[in-house]
Amino acid sequence: MTFEETLHSHGLELTRNETSWLQVNVGLVCDLACKHCHLEAGPDRRELMSLETVNDVIACAGRFRFDTIDITGGAPELLPHLPRLITGLAPLAGKLIVRTNLVALARPESRPLLELYRANSVSIVASLPSLAASQTDGQRGSGVCEQSIALLQRLNSLGYGVAGSGLELDLAANPTGAFLPVSQVQAEQRFRQELQRKYGIVFNNLFTFANVPLGRFRSWLERSGNLDGYLLKLKSSFNPCTLSGLMCCSLLSVNWDGYIFDCDFNLAAGLPQGGYRRHISTLQTLPNQGTPIAMGDHCFACTAGAGFTCGGSIAA
Repeated sequence: MTFEETLHSHGLELTRNETSWLQVNVGLVCDLACKHCHLEAGPDRRELMSLETVNDVIACAGRFRFDTIDITGGAPELLPHLPRLITGLAPLAGKLIVRTNLVALARPESRPLLELYRANSVSIVASLPSLAASQTDGQRGSGVCEQSIALLQRLNSLGYGVAGSGLELDLAANPTGAFLPVSQVQAEQRFRQELQRKYGIVFNNLFTFANVPLGRFRSWLERSGNLDGYLLKLKSSFNPCTLSGLMCCSLLSVNWDGYIFDCDFNLAAGLPQGGYRRHISTLQTLPNQGTPIAMGDHCFACTAGAGFTCGGSIAA
């Protein structure tokens, strides 16, 4: 059955709630080419948000005052206009999040961003696929785990993740193969114990998510002969209880070119919000509650197990 047919079999519909979360995808340029990337971001991409679109995003945030604004990519650190985006959005958001692969933030030229983040109370969501260097490096590239650990220690020294600092540091872990994530509660306990014991690293929360069968990850599934089996795993793990909390129900995702989608995965799949291309500069009202959400079979990844909920809609 398709995802839509599965919903119907449970008497369910996927529609929007109140829009309170703005996600900003600043581009597909990244210093890594991770095997699990649903956007196929990488060093050879050239798509980056222009200053004009950055200002359109800030203007939109001023019109609607979102509870949470979430900056992602690619690697946001590689956007030349990121400081303008941060300083423009910080006063307008209840919470401002920037996602990082850690390696891009570890570059010497990114050091000013660390101070900028701290000065604007930016929450950081850092991707760390595994505690095993071989698995992290296998997914992200040689030496990535070591650089990631060093940057997490640097963030701790600035107060990030430290109790009472007000500076939030969350981790996101995606499986390194064609399988579903382990229990988030168990994974968080293991990460917390191991990172503290081995490296003295502390953090606030860990989120675990299934990889979405789009982009580079789907291509790998096809080449390795794992696509059908992985899709079957996702479908058999469908959890109807996740539906009301899915991020697409309360999130508006803006692409690097300014066009809007229900979520970052529909953005990758080319499924525009409302069924037609609309630029953020023209947005005068937010989508009505009850508006249908574009769907595809990739949505099974968001409803497998604990699902992708707004409480932890992190897929770095």
